[in-house]
Amino acid sequence: MRIYNSLTRTKEKFIPLEKGKVKMYACGITVSGEAHIGHGYQAVIYDIMRKFLEKQGYKVTYARNYTDVDDKIIAKSKETGIPADKYAADMIEKTDKLMAEFDVDEPTLQLKATENIGNIIDFIQKLIDGGHAYAAANGDVYFDVSSFPNYGCLSHRSVEDLLDGVRIENSGFKRSPADFALWKAAKEGEICWDSVWGKGRPGWHIECSAMNRAAFGDSIDIHGGGKDLIFPHHENEIAQSESLTGKQFAKYWTHNGLIKVNGQKMSKSLGNSLLLEDLLKKYTNEAIKFALLQTNYRNDINIIDGIFEEAEKHLVGFYKIIDETEIKFGKAEVENDGIGKRFDEVMSDDFNTALAISDLFAYFKAISKKIADNDKTAAEDVAAIRKNYALLGLFKKDAKSYLSEVSEKNPEEIPENVKELAEKRWQAKLAKNWAEADALRAQIDAAGYTVKDGKDGYKIEKHTS
Repeated sequence: MRIYNSLTRTKEKFIPLEKGKVKMYACGITVSGEAHIGHGYQAVIYDIMRKFLEKQGYKVTYARNYTDVDDKIIAKSKETGIPADKYAADMIEKTDKLMAEFDVDEPTLQLKATENIGNIIDFIQKLIDGGHAYAAANGDVYFDVSSFPNYGCLSHRSVEDLLDGVRIENSGFKRSPADFALWKAAKEGEICWDSVWGKGRPGWHIECSAMNRAAFGDSIDIHGGGKDLIFPHHENEIAQSESLTGKQFAKYWTHNGLIKVNGQKMSKSLGNSLLLEDLLKKYTNEAIKFALLQTNYRNDINIIDGIFEEAEKHLVGFYKIIDETEIKFGKAEVENDGIGKRFDEVMSDDFNTALAISDLFAYFKAISKKIADNDKTAAEDVAAIRKNYALLGLFKKDAKSYLSEVSEKNPEEIPENVKELAEKRWQAKLAKNWAEADALRAQIDAAGYTVKDGKDGYKIEKHTS
């Protein structure tokens, strides 16, 4: 299989550091606010990468982190009056539940910055001892970028170009504007830990380097995250880690594209953030994934109006074909799995979910023809689709259950004439006028709706097939 490596800007044959094993790390969420679709997308992409590598026979150890202490979290703590550690813990708990609802598996290792303070302090001290970092008079500790000649290797730009137009942290204690904080001296009332440099907390970039080394050692196979992390975060991780160990930090660097909403960058200031919790209330997790995975993971995704509704429409059509197939022919075992072979070929080319999704339209068109021709191999095709596309989080549900879930999330407005017929039928039933009630039920059925009676009244539902 081949993976696009941001470090070399080419697709490379995947050869792990240790035969049969993969060490993989993805930068997770800074829990300073509610999880949005960008967080969900990144989690889905690396969940898929992990699962496909496992499908290819690799034993994958996958680590994802939570940044649970930083400036934004401290600001939220002051805004809400909730202690920073509790605020972060609450947000992590909520995010974990959302990811489970989004059908993203837990990583092998779930790492948190606050649980690695000792590892972080030890890492920083070793950088100081090696001449790659320095403690400032105010208690801050900075990485000396000039001590790492390969700085800029990931973003393929010089230090001067990288700093042009980038907001630089103002400090009279830095030796150079390019240097970045490894340890920040505590301000009054801030969450902090003791260190030889005084009370403080870790800088953002050092967290991932220290957690990676504690979990995996000096080198890993795959490091990932959103492409907005290439500089400064991932660039700084390389500088820190390779300065300490003298070894290549990550063999393959992968970066997913960013989410735009109707052509604009998603941001709080524009008020266009799409919260994962809100989307899951309105759409199935499969529909959200279907919409996102139609784009190659390295490209930005433009969430236009109607994109999730369109995805839901396609999935409803596919699930109806699955339902029809399984009713007519039953459920089959996968035998000659040409669909699986094609799936593996496509996904082996840098996890090409976009092509895998596009193949579905031809598959289901062929299955529909097989149903019409009374060809029972349609059931084998459905079984193959279910088996392989479950890796993308698709077609994992019972067909009727899925169609009901869609109806519940987006109930269709019942026409007034159907409502009137249903009410007349209910009154006829209360009056024990069974003949009239049955006649009215028949009219409702002919209009495409069903009335279901309960102890508290009745409910009108549109026919699902």
